[in-house]
Amino acid sequence: MNPISRPDLPGAPGGTSASSCGPSITSTHNGLASAELAFSSATDLALLIQRKQVSSFELTQYYIERIEQFDKLLNAVVVRDFERALEAAKSADASLARGHRLGSLHGVPMTIKEAFDVSGLPTTWGVPEQRDNLAQNDATVVEHLKAAGAHFMGKTNVALRLADWQSYNDIYGTTNNPWNRERSPGGSSGGSAAALAAGLTGLEFASDIAGSIRNPSHFCGVYGHKPTYGIVPTLGHNPLGVASAPDLNVVGPMGRSAEDLELALDVVAGPDRFRSPGWRLVLPPPKARTLRGLRVAIWPKEEFVPTSVEISDRVQQVGEVLARAGAVVCDRARPEISPRQSHSTYLNLLASTGLVNLPDEYYSVAQAAAAQFDANDDSPLAVVTRARVLDHRSWSDHDEARTNYRLRWRAFFDDWDVVICPISATTAYRHDHRPKLERVLAVDTVPTSHYEHYFWIGLATLAYLPSTAFPCGLSNDGLPIGLQIIGPEYSDRTTIEAARLIAQELGGFQAPPGFGV
Repeated sequence: MNPISRPDLPGAPGGTSASSCGPSITSTHNGLASAELAFSSATDLALLIQRKQVSSFELTQYYIERIEQFDKLLNAVVVRDFERALEAAKSADASLARGHRLGSLHGVPMTIKEAFDVSGLPTTWGVPEQRDNLAQNDATVVEHLKAAGAHFMGKTNVALRLADWQSYNDIYGTTNNPWNRERSPGGSSGGSAAALAAGLTGLEFASDIAGSIRNPSHFCGVYGHKPTYGIVPTLGHNPLGVASAPDLNVVGPMGRSAEDLELALDVVAGPDRFRSPGWRLVLPPPKARTLRGLRVAIWPKEEFVPTSVEISDRVQQVGEVLARAGAVVCDRARPEISPRQSHSTYLNLLASTGLVNLPDEYYSVAQAAAAQFDANDDSPLAVVTRARVLDHRSWSDHDEARTNYRLRWRAFFDDWDVVICPISATTAYRHDHRPKLERVLAVDTVPTSHYEHYFWIGLATLAYLPSTAFPCGLSNDGLPIGLQIIGPEYSDRTTIEAARLIAQELGGFQAPPGFGV
């Protein structure tokens, strides 16, 4: 093991107060500064409502005003349901006045990724042919969030078919990053992250199969949690006409604090409609309540994966901070896996999921594309292309490999509590709407293609592991850097708690300039 100690982090925020990062505050609500409300955590907002320091109606109206003022710059909240939100807020206030509190999110206004069904609102996944599709029912997580007292002001923008690390489509247009509008907010939950970072909503909920929670969290400087596979119901987050849940995919919360992730996860975690008659979910408590003694493996870089020096260095620096705080930190501990083979297994399973109900023409084109590659070509593009037409025997071999990776990760976590590593090879990059095969992204000076960037997010996804994305300061050019905390299956409370403890050392969310009041 190689313990390390802390230097100061370049670009790290000086504290946890978001309001100190924006323009001067010029208005108040019941003595509360406006920017304080805009950038507060959902946990704090719920407490303010419960204490009647602000009403749900006032707070909802305030966020609506901010959406109308600032979203012209971002295009994040693309489906708006303001009238119903205000009515729900009035109802929440009336209920509280009678002494009845619905739950932990009573009165909190929020938005949600467009891909989730909210009764009466469009669910299109950005597909133009589905622009008229209105949801008839709420997604299961929407039901749970409403039952806990939250209400929805609208829905946030996504990548077309949720299949990009940018968020644009022909229905809703392009969403911009609040830190630099020439750059992507990430994807596919880019609207979710942009709305949170700009203070347009109290809480968000999104989905992740290839980093769609973690990548936007990193690009926009917010928190996000990819749960252990299967612990949060995905019903109501499906392509049109599909009832089955795709392999690898999870749904989870995004917020401005680790506490918000914990709060929202407690609301939504549990069995889906198939398992609810037979079992209950009981997540174990965090393995540690302080950093002292927490066993942390850091993974700053991997030789075959291009990763910017600044991001790799930030992993190392965070490790040094944790060691200074008393954690046991090692930068050489690794699970007994081949990173390259693990990555290949992930790409094969990723590219072979989500193929339900696609037309015969799709398969014909995919088969022709796969035939163009040499059988020995193991480039990411070749692997992904062949995986779209995998035969069942090959898929079963990859599934068996996945199970063995899960077992090896489990053995690794007998000795270590969490792993901290990058989410993406770079900070938020400039909008690039060319076809994916034409995109070239420089990682420092190394040109890379789209499909070379899946390694870091695939580590947790392949093995069904929970992963919490957390902000850890800014880059040298003023863009957020986020990292991920990976833990063993069902240790979601541990990774979220680790993110909360790290915020005490580094500072947590900070607001982008230009979105104060």
